[in-house]
Amino acid sequence: MLNILFAASEVVPFAKTGGLADVAGTLPEYLVKNGCSVRVFLPYYSTIQVDVRKVSLVVDSVDISVGDTVHRAEIWEVQTSSPVRVYLVRCDFFFRRVSLYGTPDGDYPDNAQRFILFSKAVFEFCYRSGFVPDIMHCHDWQTGLIPAYLKTICRVRDNPLRECRSVFTIHNMAYQGVFPREDFSLTGLPDSVFGITGLEFWGKMNMLKSGILYADRVTTVSEQYSREIQTPEYGCGLEGVLRDRRNDLHGILNGVDYDVWNPARDPHISAVYDPSDLAGKKKCKTALLKEFGLPGLLAEKPLIGIVSRLAAQKGFDLIEKCFEELMQQDIGLVVLGAGDAPYQDMLERFARAYPDRAGVVIGYDNVLAHKIEAGSDMFLMPSQYEPCGLNQIFSLKYGTVPIVRATGGLDDSIVDYDPKTGQGTGFKFAEYKAAALLRTVKRALKFYHKPDHWERIMLNGMACDFSWTESAGKYVRLYKETLKKSVGLSANQ
Repeated sequence: MLNILFAASEVVPFAKTGGLADVAGTLPEYLVKNGCSVRVFLPYYSTIQVDVRKVSLVVDSVDISVGDTVHRAEIWEVQTSSPVRVYLVRCDFFFRRVSLYGTPDGDYPDNAQRFILFSKAVFEFCYRSGFVPDIMHCHDWQTGLIPAYLKTICRVRDNPLRECRSVFTIHNMAYQGVFPREDFSLTGLPDSVFGITGLEFWGKMNMLKSGILYADRVTTVSEQYSREIQTPEYGCGLEGVLRDRRNDLHGILNGVDYDVWNPARDPHISAVYDPSDLAGKKKCKTALLKEFGLPGLLAEKPLIGIVSRLAAQKGFDLIEKCFEELMQQDIGLVVLGAGDAPYQDMLERFARAYPDRAGVVIGYDNVLAHKIEAGSDMFLMPSQYEPCGLNQIFSLKYGTVPIVRATGGLDDSIVDYDPKTGQGTGFKFAEYKAAALLRTVKRALKFYHKPDHWERIMLNGMACDFSWTESAGKYVRLYKETLKKSVGLSANQ
């Protein structure tokens, strides 16, 4: 049995801002089904609500140095019905805050210190409990130092973790954890680790680069994205580092949990339905319009749904440029999301301009997200880049036809519809231009008004299987291959 330690800054159902949390919360369940033993670690944010009767203190009063400052931390285990064991790293000085990474005014200025402590706490748990994982699977920049610690401080004869290997997963290259050069001294890593072949990045410390350089294997969340990030367009300045590690870089498409996202048994929607009986979807559409305060007459019009973080990455600049033309197509639009203030303001402005056809909710509401997936006819994701994306995969299962830009995981998971063969699950465009988006929406609308074609597209999508079963198997094989790799410093050290 493989012993896997998962380290992530967010994990459903405890803390979430994006797809990382879905992966860190769901993949371990499927690894267990593949014969692994998995323990998951995340910070004990003040926003995490757990029954005090279901948490127990397992590591008490451990002193952790962040530079010259010593912080007191604790590690708690959460009782769950799952065989996956979940641990919360508590340090109120760093994690008792209103949000995970920052405020609308920007990131917390001490994020480097916060996640240095979190990373070191993972090691303290292993030392104090005697747990020796075969693999530490680390996610995004917040855990990027862990592979560096394993390859340096832990590579001494008497360290119990000297044989432990690491896998580092990149969920989004745009978020790298770049901090002032002075923060490197807080890590406790050897000075030799800082430099052009180490954590240095334009004179600063880059924690994502640390994970890429020092992990035994690097993964990202779709095959297409693994290729894209080796180019200047998508590599965010680290494309050369990724090309150097291309033989150890693997793209594994994220899966979804069909126990949670399935219209045949979804408790959050107004009516269940499946490929043999789609009648419930119409009821879901009517209920969704009511939820947004939109007129019932829109039930006879095509309804486009969006559930998204409101950021430039997600293509909202394209939507802004062609919004008036979109509304001329006699459609309805419902949007759920939060993020950058300019896009929030833009969407609220559109909703005021079209109160009978556009509904917007600023924020994140899991139940409403399910209702949008079930009640919309189409789901729009015109992303500038998209490492994987999950909503387009949810949409397929709900018979909600995706309209996406052909990038990253969107390109991997959606097949453009071909009316000659009847094959395809959605509609794609390649150019990152508003005109391309508008053309593709018009093409989708043409087939929406041809019921035989539209039902064919819906059923094609509903038949797809993007469950975690296959992807989890790929991770297990990767873990086993990683364990065969010789221990030692990376080629760059």
